[in-house]
Amino acid sequence: MKKFLIILLLLCNALSAKVYAGSNFTYSRPDNYAFEPEGDDSKEKILFIVDFSNSMNERLGHSTKLDIALETMKETLQMIPANTQVGLRVYGHRTGFTPKQSCTASQLVSPIQANNSLNIYSKLSSINAVGWTPITYSLKQAAFFDFGETTSKKRIILLSDGGENCDESPCDFVIELMKYRDDIRIDVIALSVGDLDANNQLKCVALVTSGKFYNANTASELKDSLHDSLNLQKKVQGTIINK
Repeated sequence: MKKFLIILLLLCNALSAKVYAGSNFTYSRPDNYAFEPEGDDSKEKILFIVDFSNSMNERLGHSTKLDIALETMKETLQMIPANTQVGLRVYGHRTGFTPKQSCTASQLVSPIQANNSLNIYSKLSSINAVGWTPITYSLKQAAFFDFGETTSKKRIILLSDGGENCDESPCDFVIELMKYRDDIRIDVIALSVGDLDANNQLKCVALVTSGKFYNANTASELKDSLHDSLNLQKKVQGTIINK
């Protein structure tokens, strides 16, 4: 009997380490995934998801969207208290030979932990914007894997300059997710998103999860949106829509 229980336990651990199954979803954990949660579980954990799709190379005023995002993130990260647990996931940072490769181009490049601002900015500065916009895949990976085994509240700050261009809907995903999860809130910053359908998809992601939605069309609005999402300042010039 003891031998049987040990074998059963090992089998269960192997399955849970590879796949998360919930409701109608099954998601595979990347083979190179490595995460060890750190810090106080009573505090909120924050994950930035930043768009590195090719459209981030487009100009917004005198700079590219990417340069504006990097400069704003640099300033914002310096203001985050050292004991705040933050991490970074990016998408669109690589291309693929097939749509599947491009639509899974999402990576946790800096796991959530305290004293992490410098490392996050270093990672941001070393990445090129070249690929597609797999928002839904990124949200799936973030929701089920990036926060680790923790009971703390979880918040995602999604910065994107466009909507999903893979064959998925981030709105549909979060609607299903919220049927059995109440520990994740998603704030969304739409950086100069001109397409109405894309804008509505991003707005849905925020509102369904009781997060905030920001329209940021200038560097100043992007800064104010990030600062407000992180409660770094009160004054916000971007459009904020609360549920």
